[in-house]
Amino acid sequence: MNDSTLPPTDSSFDPLAETQPSPSLDYDPLAAYQPIRIPKEARPRPKARRRKSGGCLGCLGVFGVFLALIIGAMLFFAFLPGKTRVLILGIDLNSDRAPAGSFLGRSDTIVILQADPLKPQVSMLSIPRDLWVNIPGVGENRINTAHFFAEANQEGTGAQAAIQTIEANFGIRIPYYVRLRFEGFSQIVDAMGGVDITLEEPMAGLDAGKHHLNGKEALAFARSRKGADDFFRMQQGQMVVMAAMKKMLNPLTWWRLPVIVPAFFSAVDTNLPVWQMPRIGLAVLRVGVDNLDHRTITREMVQPFVTEGGAQVLGPRWEVILPLVQEMFGIP
Repeated sequence: MNDSTLPPTDSSFDPLAETQPSPSLDYDPLAAYQPIRIPKEARPRPKARRRKSGGCLGCLGVFGVFLALIIGAMLFFAFLPGKTRVLILGIDLNSDRAPAGSFLGRSDTIVILQADPLKPQVSMLSIPRDLWVNIPGVGENRINTAHFFAEANQEGTGAQAAIQTIEANFGIRIPYYVRLRFEGFSQIVDAMGGVDITLEEPMAGLDAGKHHLNGKEALAFARSRKGADDFFRMQQGQMVVMAAMKKMLNPLTWWRLPVIVPAFFSAVDTNLPVWQMPRIGLAVLRVGVDNLDHRTITREMVQPFVTEGGAQVLGPRWEVILPLVQEMFGIP
Protein backbone atom coordinates (compact mmCIF):
# COMPACT_ATOMS: atom_id res chain seq x y z
CA MET A 1 0.00 0.00 0.00
CA ASN A 2 1.41 3.44 -0.89
CA ASP A 3 1.52 6.50 1.39
CA SER A 4 -1.44 8.19 -0.26
CA THR A 5 -3.75 5.54 1.17
CA LEU A 6 -2.81 6.23 4.82
CA PRO A 7 -4.28 9.00 7.04
CA PRO A 8 -2.09 12.10 7.66
CA THR A 9 0.53 11.66 10.33
CA ASP A 10 1.55 15.34 10.91
CA SER A 11 1.75 16.85 14.44
CA SER A 12 -1.64 18.58 14.17
CA PHE A 13 -3.39 15.23 14.40
CA ASP A 14 -4.65 14.47 17.93
CA PRO A 15 -6.56 11.25 18.41
CA LEU A 16 -8.18 12.60 21.64
CA ALA A 17 -9.39 15.87 20.13
CA GLU A 18 -13.09 16.44 19.57
CA THR A 19 -12.41 17.73 16.10
CA GLN A 20 -9.79 16.70 13.64
CA PRO A 21 -8.20 18.64 10.89
CA SER A 22 -9.46 17.90 7.39
CA PRO A 23 -7.50 15.16 5.67
CA SER A 24 -5.26 15.98 2.82
CA LEU A 25 -6.84 16.16 -0.59
CA ASP A 26 -4.33 13.59 -1.70
CA TYR A 27 -5.78 11.02 0.64
CA ASP A 28 -8.11 8.43 -0.98
CA PRO A 29 -9.46 5.75 1.35
CA LEU A 30 -10.67 3.62 -1.61
CA ALA A 31 -7.45 3.85 -3.56
CA ALA A 32 -6.49 0.33 -2.51
CA TYR A 33 -9.61 -0.98 -4.18
CA GLN A 34 -9.29 0.84 -7.53
CA PRO A 35 -9.15 -1.46 -10.67
CA ILE A 36 -5.71 -2.15 -11.99
CA ARG A 37 -5.19 -1.04 -15.56
CA ILE A 38 -3.30 -3.53 -17.73
CA PRO A 39 -1.67 -2.44 -20.96
CA LYS A 40 -3.31 -3.73 -24.12
CA GLU A 41 -0.16 -5.50 -25.14
CA ALA A 42 -0.29 -7.65 -21.98
CA ARG A 43 -3.96 -8.71 -22.28
CA PRO A 44 -4.50 -12.37 -23.24
CA ARG A 45 -6.35 -12.79 -26.54
CA PRO A 46 -9.29 -15.22 -26.67
CA LYS A 47 -8.71 -18.25 -28.85
CA ALA A 48 -10.54 -18.19 -32.16
CA ARG A 49 -13.13 -20.93 -32.55
CA ARG A 50 -12.39 -23.41 -35.35
CA ARG A 51 -15.23 -24.22 -37.69
CA LYS A 52 -16.25 -27.84 -37.59
CA SER A 53 -16.38 -28.51 -41.32
CA GLY A 54 -14.51 -31.77 -41.23
CA GLY A 55 -17.70 -33.82 -40.87
CA CYS A 56 -19.23 -32.77 -44.21
CA LEU A 57 -15.93 -32.93 -46.01
CA GLY A 58 -15.34 -36.37 -44.56
CA CYS A 59 -18.68 -37.60 -45.81
CA LEU A 60 -17.98 -36.25 -49.28
CA GLY A 61 -14.57 -37.85 -49.21
CA VAL A 62 -15.96 -41.26 -48.28
CA PHE A 63 -18.67 -40.97 -50.95
CA GLY A 64 -16.06 -39.99 -53.54
CA VAL A 65 -13.86 -42.95 -52.68
CA PHE A 66 -16.86 -45.30 -52.76
CA LEU A 67 -17.98 -43.96 -56.15
CA ALA A 68 -14.45 -44.24 -57.53
CA LEU A 69 -14.26 -47.86 -56.37
CA ILE A 70 -17.56 -48.68 -58.06
CA ILE A 71 -16.52 -47.05 -61.34
CA GLY A 72 -13.13 -48.71 -61.14
CA ALA A 73 -14.69 -52.12 -60.55
CA MET A 74 -17.09 -51.59 -63.47
CA LEU A 75 -14.23 -50.68 -65.79
CA PHE A 76 -12.17 -53.60 -64.53
CA PHE A 77 -14.91 -56.13 -65.26
CA ALA A 78 -15.83 -54.39 -68.52
CA PHE A 79 -12.35 -54.96 -69.91
CA LEU A 80 -11.90 -58.52 -68.65
CA PRO A 81 -11.26 -60.98 -71.50
CA GLY A 82 -14.09 -63.33 -72.38
CA LYS A 83 -17.58 -63.34 -73.84
CA THR A 84 -20.91 -62.54 -72.24
CA ARG A 85 -23.73 -64.66 -73.64
CA VAL A 86 -27.39 -63.93 -72.88
CA LEU A 87 -30.72 -65.40 -73.95
CA ILE A 88 -33.25 -62.63 -74.57
CA LEU A 89 -36.91 -63.66 -74.29
CA GLY A 90 -39.92 -61.56 -75.21
CA ILE A 91 -42.87 -63.00 -73.29
CA ASP A 92 -46.37 -62.91 -74.73
CA LEU A 93 -48.47 -63.10 -71.56
CA ASN A 94 -51.62 -65.19 -71.47
CA SER A 95 -54.04 -62.49 -70.37
CA ASP A 96 -56.64 -65.03 -69.29
CA ARG A 97 -54.35 -67.15 -67.09
CA ALA A 98 -51.37 -64.96 -66.22
CA PRO A 99 -51.54 -63.27 -62.80
CA ALA A 100 -50.59 -59.62 -62.67
CA GLY A 101 -46.82 -59.17 -62.65
CA SER A 102 -46.10 -62.76 -63.69
CA PHE A 103 -44.26 -64.13 -66.73
CA LEU A 104 -46.69 -66.91 -67.56
CA GLY A 105 -46.63 -67.00 -71.34
CA ARG A 106 -44.82 -68.18 -74.44
CA SER A 107 -41.47 -66.76 -75.47
CA ASP A 108 -42.50 -65.45 -78.87
CA THR A 109 -39.21 -63.56 -79.24
CA ILE A 110 -36.03 -65.60 -78.79
CA VAL A 111 -32.63 -64.00 -79.37
CA ILE A 112 -29.16 -65.27 -78.49
CA LEU A 113 -26.85 -62.33 -77.81
CA GLN A 114 -23.08 -62.50 -77.31
CA ALA A 115 -20.84 -59.54 -76.49
CA ASP A 116 -17.05 -59.38 -76.41
CA PRO A 117 -15.94 -55.86 -75.42
CA LEU A 118 -12.23 -56.47 -76.07
CA LYS A 119 -12.47 -57.91 -79.56
CA PRO A 120 -14.90 -56.04 -79.94
CA GLN A 121 -17.87 -58.02 -81.26
CA VAL A 122 -21.62 -58.21 -80.73
CA SER A 123 -23.63 -61.06 -82.29
CA MET A 124 -27.40 -61.53 -82.29
CA LEU A 125 -29.26 -64.57 -83.64
CA SER A 126 -33.07 -64.61 -83.76
CA ILE A 127 -34.79 -68.01 -83.57
CA PRO A 128 -38.27 -68.57 -85.01
CA ARG A 129 -40.87 -69.32 -82.38
CA ASP A 130 -42.38 -72.18 -84.40
CA LEU A 131 -39.12 -74.14 -84.62
CA TRP A 132 -39.90 -77.77 -83.76
CA VAL A 133 -37.35 -79.03 -81.23
CA ASN A 134 -36.95 -81.47 -78.37
CA ILE A 135 -37.77 -79.82 -75.04
CA PRO A 136 -36.02 -81.55 -72.10
CA GLY A 137 -38.59 -83.23 -69.86
CA VAL A 138 -41.45 -82.47 -72.26
CA GLY A 139 -40.70 -83.91 -75.69
CA GLU A 140 -41.00 -82.42 -79.16
CA ASN A 141 -42.87 -79.16 -79.44
CA ARG A 142 -42.54 -75.57 -80.58
CA ILE A 143 -39.48 -73.94 -79.05
CA ASN A 144 -41.53 -71.05 -77.64
CA THR A 145 -43.55 -73.42 -75.44
CA ALA A 146 -40.53 -74.46 -73.31
CA HIS A 147 -40.87 -71.31 -71.22
CA PHE A 148 -44.62 -71.63 -70.86
CA PHE A 149 -44.67 -75.28 -69.74
CA ALA A 150 -42.05 -74.71 -67.03
CA GLU A 151 -43.54 -71.42 -65.83
CA ALA A 152 -47.02 -72.96 -65.60
CA ASN A 153 -45.61 -75.84 -63.56
CA GLN A 154 -43.49 -73.68 -61.23
CA GLU A 155 -43.29 -69.91 -61.27
CA GLY A 156 -39.83 -68.54 -62.01
CA THR A 157 -38.50 -71.61 -63.88
CA GLY A 158 -39.50 -70.66 -67.42
CA ALA A 159 -36.30 -68.83 -68.35
CA GLN A 160 -34.05 -71.69 -67.23
CA ALA A 161 -36.20 -74.17 -69.17
CA ALA A 162 -35.79 -72.04 -72.29
CA ILE A 163 -32.02 -71.95 -71.74
CA GLN A 164 -31.86 -75.72 -71.32
CA THR A 165 -33.81 -76.17 -74.54
CA ILE A 166 -31.42 -73.90 -76.47
CA GLU A 167 -28.36 -75.60 -75.00
CA ALA A 168 -29.67 -79.09 -75.77
CA ASN A 169 -30.50 -78.30 -79.40
CA PHE A 170 -27.96 -75.65 -80.43
CA GLY A 171 -24.98 -77.00 -78.49
CA ILE A 172 -23.89 -73.76 -76.82
CA ARG A 173 -23.81 -72.78 -73.17
CA ILE A 174 -25.88 -69.75 -72.10
CA PRO A 175 -25.44 -68.73 -68.44
CA TYR A 176 -27.67 -65.65 -68.42
CA TYR A 177 -31.15 -64.65 -69.49
CA VAL A 178 -33.22 -61.48 -69.82
CA ARG A 179 -36.95 -61.90 -70.19
CA LEU A 180 -39.20 -58.98 -71.00
CA ARG A 181 -42.95 -58.63 -70.96
CA PHE A 182 -44.21 -57.29 -74.28
CA GLU A 183 -46.53 -54.88 -72.49
CA GLY A 184 -43.55 -53.49 -70.57
CA PHE A 185 -41.54 -53.01 -73.75
CA SER A 186 -43.89 -50.30 -74.97
CA GLN A 187 -43.49 -48.48 -71.64
CA ILE A 188 -39.70 -48.57 -71.98
CA VAL A 189 -39.89 -47.12 -75.49
CA ASP A 190 -42.21 -44.35 -74.28
CA ALA A 191 -39.79 -43.59 -71.44
CA MET A 192 -37.04 -43.15 -74.05
CA GLY A 193 -39.19 -40.73 -76.01
CA GLY A 194 -39.87 -43.19 -78.84
CA VAL A 195 -37.56 -44.74 -81.42
CA ASP A 196 -36.70 -43.94 -85.03
CA ILE A 197 -36.55 -46.51 -87.82
CA THR A 198 -35.84 -46.20 -91.54
CA LEU A 199 -37.49 -48.59 -94.00
CA GLU A 200 -36.07 -49.14 -97.45
CA GLU A 201 -39.36 -50.71 -98.52
CA PRO A 202 -42.90 -50.92 -97.14
CA MET A 203 -43.05 -53.21 -94.12
CA ALA A 204 -45.64 -54.13 -91.47
CA GLY A 205 -48.13 -51.63 -92.81
CA LEU A 206 -45.63 -48.74 -92.89
CA ASP A 207 -44.42 -46.97 -96.02
CA ALA A 208 -40.77 -46.77 -96.99
CA GLY A 209 -38.89 -43.92 -95.32
CA LYS A 210 -38.23 -42.64 -91.81
CA HIS A 211 -40.68 -43.22 -89.00
CA HIS A 212 -40.81 -42.14 -85.35
CA LEU A 213 -42.63 -44.75 -83.28
CA ASN A 214 -44.01 -44.48 -79.78
CA GLY A 215 -44.14 -47.50 -77.50
CA LYS A 216 -47.41 -48.91 -78.77
CA GLU A 217 -46.42 -48.41 -82.41
CA ALA A 218 -42.97 -49.93 -81.92
CA LEU A 219 -44.44 -53.05 -80.29
CA ALA A 220 -47.03 -53.40 -83.05
CA PHE A 221 -44.33 -53.08 -85.70
CA ALA A 222 -42.08 -55.66 -84.03
CA ARG A 223 -44.89 -58.22 -83.73
CA SER A 224 -46.71 -57.55 -86.98
CA ARG A 225 -47.13 -60.38 -89.48
CA LYS A 226 -49.19 -58.24 -91.82
CA GLY A 227 -48.40 -59.21 -95.41
CA ALA A 228 -45.43 -61.32 -94.27
CA ASP A 229 -44.44 -64.39 -92.27
CA ASP A 230 -42.57 -65.10 -89.02
CA PHE A 231 -39.19 -64.54 -90.68
CA PHE A 232 -40.06 -60.94 -91.53
CA ARG A 233 -41.41 -60.52 -88.00
CA MET A 234 -38.00 -61.50 -86.59
CA GLN A 235 -36.29 -58.90 -88.79
CA GLN A 236 -38.78 -56.26 -87.65
CA GLY A 237 -38.10 -57.15 -84.03
CA GLN A 238 -34.36 -56.77 -84.53
CA MET A 239 -34.89 -53.39 -86.19
CA VAL A 240 -36.79 -52.12 -83.14
CA VAL A 241 -34.18 -53.50 -80.71
CA MET A 242 -31.35 -51.86 -82.65
CA ALA A 243 -33.27 -48.58 -82.81
CA ALA A 244 -33.67 -48.72 -79.02
CA MET A 245 -29.93 -49.40 -78.60
CA LYS A 246 -29.07 -46.46 -80.82
CA LYS A 247 -31.42 -44.21 -78.86
CA MET A 248 -29.84 -45.23 -75.55
CA LEU A 249 -26.31 -44.53 -76.83
CA ASN A 250 -27.33 -40.99 -77.76
CA PRO A 251 -26.24 -38.59 -74.95
CA LEU A 252 -29.34 -36.51 -75.62
CA THR A 253 -31.40 -39.39 -74.21
CA TRP A 254 -29.46 -39.78 -70.96
CA TRP A 255 -31.45 -37.11 -69.13
CA ARG A 256 -34.38 -39.55 -69.38
CA LEU A 257 -32.56 -42.26 -67.40
CA PRO A 258 -34.47 -41.55 -64.14
CA VAL A 259 -37.62 -42.58 -66.05
CA ILE A 260 -36.12 -45.29 -68.29
CA VAL A 261 -34.41 -47.31 -65.53
CA PRO A 262 -37.56 -47.86 -63.41
CA ALA A 263 -39.58 -48.71 -66.54
CA PHE A 264 -36.91 -51.22 -67.58
CA PHE A 265 -36.66 -53.04 -64.27
CA SER A 266 -40.43 -53.13 -63.78
CA ALA A 267 -40.82 -55.03 -67.06
CA VAL A 268 -37.70 -57.20 -66.99
CA ASP A 269 -36.56 -60.26 -65.07
CA THR A 270 -32.91 -61.27 -65.36
CA ASN A 271 -30.10 -63.16 -63.67
CA LEU A 272 -27.47 -61.04 -65.44
CA PRO A 273 -25.06 -59.68 -62.79
CA VAL A 274 -24.70 -55.93 -62.55
CA TRP A 275 -20.98 -56.15 -63.38
CA GLN A 276 -21.81 -57.88 -66.70
CA MET A 277 -24.05 -55.07 -67.94
CA PRO A 278 -21.21 -52.61 -68.66
CA ARG A 279 -19.51 -55.29 -70.76
CA ILE A 280 -22.46 -55.46 -73.12
CA GLY A 281 -22.81 -51.68 -73.22
CA LEU A 282 -19.11 -51.19 -73.89
CA ALA A 283 -19.13 -53.83 -76.65
CA VAL A 284 -22.12 -52.19 -78.38
CA LEU A 285 -20.49 -48.77 -78.01
CA ARG A 286 -17.19 -49.93 -79.52
CA VAL A 287 -18.77 -51.88 -82.38
CA GLY A 288 -21.52 -49.40 -83.18
CA VAL A 289 -25.18 -50.32 -83.57
CA ASP A 290 -24.97 -50.27 -87.36
CA ASN A 291 -22.11 -52.79 -87.30
CA LEU A 292 -23.71 -55.43 -85.09
CA ASP A 293 -23.68 -58.97 -86.46
CA HIS A 294 -27.44 -59.56 -86.39
CA ARG A 295 -28.90 -62.55 -88.22
CA THR A 296 -31.94 -64.79 -88.18
CA ILE A 297 -32.53 -68.45 -88.85
CA THR A 298 -33.86 -68.06 -92.38
CA ARG A 299 -36.51 -70.01 -94.25
CA GLU A 300 -33.74 -71.82 -96.13
CA MET A 301 -32.59 -73.34 -92.80
CA VAL A 302 -35.94 -74.96 -91.96
CA GLN A 303 -38.45 -77.34 -93.47
CA PRO A 304 -42.11 -76.44 -92.90
CA PHE A 305 -44.45 -79.32 -92.09
CA VAL A 306 -47.73 -80.08 -90.34
CA THR A 307 -47.77 -82.12 -87.14
CA GLU A 308 -50.17 -84.98 -86.45
CA GLY A 309 -52.19 -82.54 -84.40
CA GLY A 310 -52.53 -80.20 -87.39
CA ALA A 311 -50.06 -77.53 -86.23
CA GLN A 312 -47.92 -75.78 -88.84
CA VAL A 313 -44.33 -75.80 -87.59
CA LEU A 314 -40.75 -75.50 -88.82
CA GLY A 315 -38.44 -78.50 -88.85
CA PRO A 316 -34.81 -77.43 -88.28
CA ARG A 317 -32.10 -78.32 -90.77
CA TRP A 318 -29.34 -78.75 -88.22
CA GLU A 319 -26.70 -79.36 -90.89
CA VAL A 320 -27.16 -75.70 -91.87
CA ILE A 321 -28.07 -74.14 -88.53
CA LEU A 322 -25.24 -75.50 -86.38
CA PRO A 323 -22.42 -74.21 -88.65
CA LEU A 324 -24.04 -70.75 -88.46
CA VAL A 325 -24.12 -70.96 -84.66
CA GLN A 326 -20.47 -71.99 -84.62
CA GLU A 327 -19.55 -69.12 -86.91
CA MET A 328 -21.35 -66.50 -84.86
CA PHE A 329 -20.64 -67.66 -81.31
CA GLY A 330 -17.50 -69.79 -81.57
CA ILE A 331 -16.60 -72.43 -79.01
CA PRO A 332 -19.48 -73.36 -76.69
